[in-house]
Amino acid sequence: MSLQNRLTLLSTAIVSVLLVFFCLFLYLVAEQYRKHEFLTRLRAEAMTAGHLLVGRERLGPALYKLIDKNQLTVLPDEEIIIYNAKNELIYESGTDYLSVTPATLQRVRELKTTSWQEGDREIVGMLFTEDDAPFVILASAVDVYGVRTVQDFARLLAGGWFLMTGIVLVAGRYFMGRIVQPISRINQRIDEITASNLSLRLPEGKSGDELTQLAQRFNRMLNRLEEAFRLQRSFVSHASHELRTPLTAITGQLEVSLLADDGPDELRATLQSVLDDVRGLNRMANGLLALASASMDSSAVPMGPVQLDHLLEQVRLETQRLQPTYTVHLQIDPLNKPPTDWQLMGSEPLLRTAFFNLLDNGGKFSPDHTVTLHLSAPGKLLQLRVHNAGSVIPTDQLADIFVPFQRGRNASGLPGYGIGLPLTERIVQLHRGQIWVESSAEAGTTFVVTFPR
Repeated sequence: MSLQNRLTLLSTAIVSVLLVFFCLFLYLVAEQYRKHEFLTRLRAEAMTAGHLLVGRERLGPALYKLIDKNQLTVLPDEEIIIYNAKNELIYESGTDYLSVTPATLQRVRELKTTSWQEGDREIVGMLFTEDDAPFVILASAVDVYGVRTVQDFARLLAGGWFLMTGIVLVAGRYFMGRIVQPISRINQRIDEITASNLSLRLPEGKSGDELTQLAQRFNRMLNRLEEAFRLQRSFVSHASHELRTPLTAITGQLEVSLLADDGPDELRATLQSVLDDVRGLNRMANGLLALASASMDSSAVPMGPVQLDHLLEQVRLETQRLQPTYTVHLQIDPLNKPPTDWQLMGSEPLLRTAFFNLLDNGGKFSPDHTVTLHLSAPGKLLQLRVHNAGSVIPTDQLADIFVPFQRGRNASGLPGYGIGLPLTERIVQLHRGQIWVESSAEAGTTFVVTFPR
């Protein structure tokens, strides 16, 4: 069953049940009002009969019967019965609709006034006292017109219930169709979205309701998926291109060595060249794997407190150990800050890789292989500036150096594959930070990294 039909039936059922209870309430109120009014009239008839038949100014029974028979307000099948203190019948209106037992008379005397019903007949019993002489007066009648009116009212309520249920069913189907129409559009657009067409987005609307929020969240999910697919395609494209070159070189050198009758020295030189290519290929593979790992969702990366000043000192020492010709200066401003002020939540292995890439890149491009690290804490940020006095990066290439496998013109002749800076940028983004580069002939090149504390 469709959502539209389920919502329509559910809303109709709820309204229908509420209408049933409302109609039942109205019917019970009408019935109670009818009964109260009719019993009030019966008590008035009994009181009138008491005053005229056993009161101080009495009428004869025959005259009272004549008056009662010709009275326009007489009730249908009305009967008046009066008993004295000895339970002797002293007056009966002439009909014989009601049978009275001594127990009934005793109950009326105890309760003073009471009412009950036998079949369609409603009865009022009351104790009438005149000159210390107690009389029991019973007045009974059938409320033909009142019952008929209530029954007609009940039929009217039933008809109204059926009519309103039908109206609610039709109106509910129409309005539920309007409500679920955005879901139909969402389903239609989802069917159009494929792995090769992830640029499509769901219509969000402007109402701000739950369906709009659902479409917005779905679109954000599509943004993440599109970015993941883009990174995957970029990774596969660049990896296949970059890996093909060293593999072709290795294959060519080995084939030439097999065809040529080289001596031991030539073979040793060939093997050394192949070994260098294999080492470069290994570095490239490790860089590609690190880049792919850093491209994962930040929720999948384990985070913990990282002491940034200590980590930078470790990376500085590690860089100088691996590159003895590099000189790395670390400046922390100010030095007297509490250790907790240099903490951030992050992944220490990934941050170590990012900082090492920045130092290695700075030392590589600096003429004297000198790099300066400056750590500060402006406002609510932690800022790291990595400076070298190397060649200037052209302005039109400042943004491209963070694209995988893209290298600036100033990198010509220097080793590298264009993986380190894109990897560093991705790691910084995983930590909700920012990275950019400033380069000029006067000030040199400075990479600026900021992290929120």
